[in-house]
Amino acid sequence: MCRHLTVKNADGTDAYRPTVHYAYHPSDVAINSVLELRMRNWEMQPRERILNDEIISGRDELGVLVMGHPFKSWWTGSLLSIDEARSIIPGQSATTLQVAGSVVAAVQWLIDCPNEGVCVPDDLPWKKLLDATRPYIGEIHSAPADWTPLSERFDPFPGFGNDDRLLDRSDPWQFANFLTPTPR
Repeated sequence: MCRHLTVKNADGTDAYRPTVHYAYHPSDVAINSVLELRMRNWEMQPRERILNDEIISGRDELGVLVMGHPFKSWWTGSLLSIDEARSIIPGQSATTLQVAGSVVAAVQWLIDCPNEGVCVPDDLPWKKLLDATRPYIGEIHSAPADWTPLSERFDPFPGFGNDDRLLDRSDPWQFANFLTPTPR
């Protein structure tokens, strides 16, 4: 992804090359579960179960957040509610459909292009693959977001992320503002 977003100078050197990270923001219930685990001194519960039909509301937002330009941030991706997911394939969740949609598209591409060899996702025909995922991923949303790494600092695990001495308030896009310190 960095390579595709790099801006070159006339002499071929990089004028701008973005840093790319992958992140996941768990739901409030998932954060509460981790906090409970922490209160149990990281000892797992004696019984576990995967929730499926018990999920009665909510949606998954799976996409990309591009940051550091005049819009501050721009988010684009799939919005799929549990009700929409179950109307597509009964008994499934939004997460399952969003992940499975990409697998279906990848397998179709492999069948259609058996002689392409090893390819990284950035080199695949994204429009064709996105079209193949459309039946499974719900609404596609794309819009500016009023967010910087300093605008809404939140530490779901106290003591791990809000040490103001480590922040660079002169420029919200500095790498230090994204870091989460390791516990001491």
